[in-house]
Amino acid sequence: MTPDAAANPLPALAALFAELSMLAVGGANALVPEMQRRVQAQGWMGPTEFAALFALAQAAPGPNMLVITLVGWRVAGLSGALVATGAFVLPSGVLTYVVSKLWDRFRDTPWRRVVQAGLTPVTVGLVMAAAYFLCRASVHDAAMLVLVLVTMAVLLTTKLHPLWLLGAGAALGAAGLL
Repeated sequence: MTPDAAANPLPALAALFAELSMLAVGGANALVPEMQRRVQAQGWMGPTEFAALFALAQAAPGPNMLVITLVGWRVAGLSGALVATGAFVLPSGVLTYVVSKLWDRFRDTPWRRVVQAGLTPVTVGLVMAAAYFLCRASVHDAAMLVLVLVTMAVLLTTKLHPLWLLGAGAALGAAGLL
């Protein structure tokens, strides 16, 4: 981190999240690996702390992009939270508005359906990459690996709400079993 960025990280936060905003195909969760890499490269936090902030953001009610607000808060307090959130929402929000107006004009064209079908696997792949990087940052022993694998199996084979699994993991941790 440069001395200027250490003294005032707000411009670096704004630049980072404005750039990520334009890459957010599939939402903020699809950007988690790149976000973690860039936050770590800035020296703002390590992978374990980032994973903890991501888990907290996912447990809280609200949009899935709350991790951005938490990263901003961690780096520069309330002003960092506001700058990071604004920088992430504004550029992509304006782009989405403009593109949706244009996209609607082509609603009956065959190429539009092809583009939409092609974006689905891209989004799924980005979200899977996010899950992989978060697991790498938080799995440190066999017990955690078993917990991740069991959680994944339950999520893929049942309709159980993920908050039940989050609560079970928290209870195991509070009991000192993890």
